[in-house]
Amino acid sequence: MSSGRQFARLKRGTEPVGPEFSLVPAEGMCLSAFLVIRPPGAERQVLLGRLDPAASWLELSALDPARVAAIGDRWMLPSCQLLLYESPEDAARRIAREQLAAASITLEGPAVFSDPYYRAGSRTKEMHWDLHFVFRGRWPSDRPPRSPVWRELAFLDPATLSGDEFARNQGDVLALVGLPPRSAAAAHPAPARRA
Repeated sequence: MSSGRQFARLKRGTEPVGPEFSLVPAEGMCLSAFLVIRPPGAERQVLLGRLDPAASWLELSALDPARVAAIGDRWMLPSCQLLLYESPEDAARRIAREQLAAASITLEGPAVFSDPYYRAGSRTKEMHWDLHFVFRGRWPSDRPPRSPVWRELAFLDPATLSGDEFARNQGDVLALVGLPPRSAAAAHPAPARRA
């Protein structure tokens, strides 16, 4: 007899093989690592970047040219989806190394958040499911790093920016860690579940 629960023991296919499995969501799921880097003595500021469209973002973060163009001038955290079978900690170190040229930065975490939502324009009635692994760190100076893959890196207070100024729902990620943009409350009226 089934309890009606669907466990996150996922497999591919069209039919589950008993109550102990669920299928990969039709709208997909993403496992992503994010770096929330602060300068010394500034609790509200975080490192945000505007990516350089000439950089190899397909290799760095699975962003093809169309996605890079859609991001435009909006802000992003140093972040990326995990590589297949990569640990969140290894992904965070890879992001620091590849996106910030900061192989030695100390990172704490991760805090893990489960964020299911309906995608705008989706043709299915299923949710997309994001698992966010958020790492915190301190930059050694109040000057942001320089990296050739970003057109601009800056320490900014997310509360001074609107949610529309962030790419790829990253204002929502900042809201999950207590640093919401001005319009994040409207984007996430119910708290996301922590995994």
